[in-house]
Amino acid sequence: MFIIAHRKFFFWLTGLILAAAIGAIMFFGLPLGIDFTGGSMMKVDYPGGRPAIEDIQKQVAIVPNIGNVSVRAFGENAISIRTRAMTLEEYNVMLGAVSSLGETVELSYTSVGSALGSQFANKALWAIFAVALAIVFYIAIAFRRVSRPVPSWGYGLVVVAMLAIDIIVPVGFYAAYAHFTGAEVDSLFIVALLALIGYVVNDIIVVFDRIREHLVKNEKTGFKESFEDTIGKSIDEVMARSINTSLTTSLVLLALIFFGAEATRNFALVILVGVIVGTFSSICRSAPLLIPLANWFKK
Repeated sequence: MFIIAHRKFFFWLTGLILAAAIGAIMFFGLPLGIDFTGGSMMKVDYPGGRPAIEDIQKQVAIVPNIGNVSVRAFGENAISIRTRAMTLEEYNVMLGAVSSLGETVELSYTSVGSALGSQFANKALWAIFAVALAIVFYIAIAFRRVSRPVPSWGYGLVVVAMLAIDIIVPVGFYAAYAHFTGAEVDSLFIVALLALIGYVVNDIIVVFDRIREHLVKNEKTGFKESFEDTIGKSIDEVMARSINTSLTTSLVLLALIFFGAEATRNFALVILVGVIVGTFSSICRSAPLLIPLANWFKK
């Protein structure tokens, strides 16, 4: 019952975290990768040690008519080169230019047209919207037998509100992280957000389902219990399960961050932040938010 008794503190804490995340997005912005904007991205490793970025920039400048070129450090000895979409001849010249400074190993090369990038951005937004809409319908149907003191669709409304927060916070974190590290928003970032939606919903549903069980049982047995006590009891019953699940998931994600491939590091980092935020959400925000919602419906 500790969380229910101090729910206003957790609501204020949520507001502060959300404000910080929105501020980071507005101040730093989200640097879109070529998956969205189109262009070419080449990642090259220097096993013997990375030359100075300035020297690499001078070399890539010899590629004729290539336009603006962004060269950034990547990992310990690697670099990432971003340009407009290159032809095969320009790609070969670019690879030869960076290889002239020492032994190189090409890690990856991606080229996406601007039209394809725009289509991907639109589909990503529609995918997130469709998932959120499906969740509302599912919860409204699953909770149709529990319509007091909160209507069934009210649970879905709370879940979507929590989903919005649980997505904005990792995005805000990534905006700040990208500003200081040079990371970009790519397709894996969208995959991470979609995975988080599923994870967070599952965590919230566990708490809501326990609340539903108690409400149905109380109605059948005629047991009188306040809605606030029902929610507090339900949170206490599932808290250990939620924390343990998140802890084991976080350990796997930490292993990916520190020991996994460079390509999946940002992906794992976004999910890790989302798992932590989602666990906090399911325990400290989602169910307690039903109390003021129930009071509003009583008016």
